[in-house]
Amino acid sequence: MTALRVGNASGFYGDRLSAWREMLDGGELDVLTGDYLAELTMLILGRDRMRDSSLGYAKTFLRQLEGTLGTALERGVRLVTNAGGLNPAGLAAAIGALADRLGLTVRIGYVEGDALARPDALTANAYLGAFGIAACLDAGADVVVTGRVTDASLAVGPAISRFGWTRDDLDALAGATVAGHLIECGAQVTGGNFSFFTELPDGGHRPGFPIAEIRADGSSVLTKHPGTGGAVTVETVTAQLLYEVGGPAYLGPDVVTRLDTVELAQEGPDRVRVSGVRGTPPPDTLKVGVNNLGGFRNSMTFVLCGLDIPAKAALVRGQLEEAVGKEGLEFTLARTDHPDATDTEAASALLHVHLRDGDKARAGRAFSAAAVELALASYPGCTLTTLPGDATPYGVFTADAVPQDAVAHVAVLPSGERVTIPPPPSTCLQGPPVQHEALTGGPSLHPTRRAALGELVGARSGDKGGDANLGVWARTDATWAWLRGWLTVARLAELLPETAPLTVERHELPNLRAVNFVIRGLLGQGVAASTRFDPQAKALGELLRSRVVDLPADLTPEVPS
Repeated sequence: MTALRVGNASGFYGDRLSAWREMLDGGELDVLTGDYLAELTMLILGRDRMRDSSLGYAKTFLRQLEGTLGTALERGVRLVTNAGGLNPAGLAAAIGALADRLGLTVRIGYVEGDALARPDALTANAYLGAFGIAACLDAGADVVVTGRVTDASLAVGPAISRFGWTRDDLDALAGATVAGHLIECGAQVTGGNFSFFTELPDGGHRPGFPIAEIRADGSSVLTKHPGTGGAVTVETVTAQLLYEVGGPAYLGPDVVTRLDTVELAQEGPDRVRVSGVRGTPPPDTLKVGVNNLGGFRNSMTFVLCGLDIPAKAALVRGQLEEAVGKEGLEFTLARTDHPDATDTEAASALLHVHLRDGDKARAGRAFSAAAVELALASYPGCTLTTLPGDATPYGVFTADAVPQDAVAHVAVLPSGERVTIPPPPSTCLQGPPVQHEALTGGPSLHPTRRAALGELVGARSGDKGGDANLGVWARTDATWAWLRGWLTVARLAELLPETAPLTVERHELPNLRAVNFVIRGLLGQGVAASTRFDPQAKALGELLRSRVVDLPADLTPEVPS
């Protein structure tokens, strides 16, 4: 049986608007997927639904579909997307209305049941698996819309339908899960956000979107359409494989995928084979993402120029605390200033002041006006980069779990028939992840040189609720032999001091020459509530790579062949 060619045209709500057209016109596809949902997106959709109960889905998908639905139908490319968000039935109806307006006949299926009744939450959605998607495709759907399914399920569902996999085909399901995870973030696997972007053929200018050629045994080849930018290499695939994962056991509703069994090989230009993936029975629970409105927030930024920077910051702090009270205030001093600078910007530091409160009035104009009122009554050179403004609501994300059999996973077929998708017949209780502490023999006696860590390693980081993950990979076997003993949790705390007081898990993935850290609580109450300069920890890996350390003198920058 030939491979199933699954492309992806969206990695988040707001991704490249033209990607659906580019993917449909760029070459042969069997299925085209679009991932629109993230933890923050569910909050945004929840607020949309509060204003208008008919909304709650990704509106941009409809705009993208208007110019591409006819092409997809003509070429027999089936579309699968989680753009349904909180209202998959509503999006399915809107697609039907669009098709009628365009004079097209389209068979639409959708998956629901992820929404849970939580009166105390803005949104509460279980992460469903792929078998509902497969049921819709089996029934002849041209377009399948879902709510909150796991991102990888968008690719796994079509593979189940094509190859007839059952719940017992754990290795195949695991292999397809890896393929789905690799393409779910769009161009991030084809060179987007890549540590070594300067080595890409086009310098990372406009990477194309990815394709996974999935085979009947679950193995796949990652590629992209000819002539598109970026590249597909073992390293670009490694980078995405490390994105937003935890330990080697990658938990999903249909299978636990063993990331430590993944084998990558360059099969040809822009073709990377993914094989060897093993799966075990899924957990008996489903992850639930819960969003609540946490209150209101506002921010003002002061420019502190020249001398006495700490004293100037202390003066502002005292003045604002006296004006609005200490509760909920947070001050962050970014020392962007340079000594003996010749221009104002280079001589200036930035004092970011945040206020979070349940009282919109206090967090709003009362706070921002108090900051502006200091303009002529504070430190010398006082100025702000922000104008006074009102407070905005923020959300708080938490993760929960429910038994698999407590969720009504339903596939609504193009005929309107509702089919209940039963939970897995066999599950496995999951213990805590096994960590891998580095086996180090103590200080090295070999000659070293001072240089940036990123000369030898790549990194990819991201967010999962209030936690962050940081994956680091070595470019060569020799560097891996050094890295796995050198980069300990204690060493990470030295290089990234903000991780020192937190719980940090360390996991090794030798097949990828990689170590992955899970940093618990780094992002507080989640992206929407975070006041970190980098609220999603996207730059954490690049910060680590920029640190100057003692590298072994015999290890020099080398591009893998």
